[in-house]
Amino acid sequence: MSSAHPIPIFQDNYVWCWPAPDSHTAWVVDPGDAAPVLAHLKAHGWTLGGILVTHWHPDHIGGIPDLLAAMPCPVIGPAAEAARIPTLSQKVGGGEVLDLPIGRAQVFDVPGHTLGHIAFLIDDWLFCGDTLFCGGCGRLFEGTPEQMLASLNRLAELPPTTHVACTHEYTLSNLRFAAAVEPDNADLQAFRVDAEALRAQGKPTLPSTLARERALNPFLRANQPTVRAAASARAGKALPSEAQVFAEIRAWKDHF
Repeated sequence: MSSAHPIPIFQDNYVWCWPAPDSHTAWVVDPGDAAPVLAHLKAHGWTLGGILVTHWHPDHIGGIPDLLAAMPCPVIGPAAEAARIPTLSQKVGGGEVLDLPIGRAQVFDVPGHTLGHIAFLIDDWLFCGDTLFCGGCGRLFEGTPEQMLASLNRLAELPPTTHVACTHEYTLSNLRFAAAVEPDNADLQAFRVDAEALRAQGKPTLPSTLARERALNPFLRANQPTVRAAASARAGKALPSEAQVFAEIRAWKDHF
């Protein structure tokens, strides 16, 4: 079975690349910059089979025009953000299933970071853009805490072996914050050592897995007593709902 791998771009972005079984083409996810993608494709002897887009932010779509000029192909992305992504050739939303050359792709609506943000699940790989990160989640630029919590909880229902292919190498900073929320989390402590070793070698910490995220990501653990206690202590009051806990730790992370 084929799988994806990251192409580093900018300071901390990844473009995910998935070679098709024919070994002559590859699809990419959220190409914010064209040059590294074109160089990667050329090095492997691949042509561009298609582009998947999770949301409209420039660091996720900025490379599309140059990629299309070099290698015309389908561009599939969120219907709700089509006005901001003029290069889309196919507009999709949650609940749709796409039969692509790289596999069967399920589409999920995951508003929060942006209102029209979507994610793609292909086999056991989740391309979640800036919704779920290793050890963290995206900032709420457009959505509400309730929307983002619902989006994360939906993704957390996927099988624990699901690969989490997010688009930023934020892991070490996210784990520092997670340790402030749950300093006694043994899973977090162990993975933090591993992640630091990977980055010291210049290797990505991604993909993660949902099993790992459930064990150490505070934004998937707003229903846990330890996270609730930490959020309540910071707020200086009891936070009875999961949404209130999530909102508090998201605001805490914004200023961490």
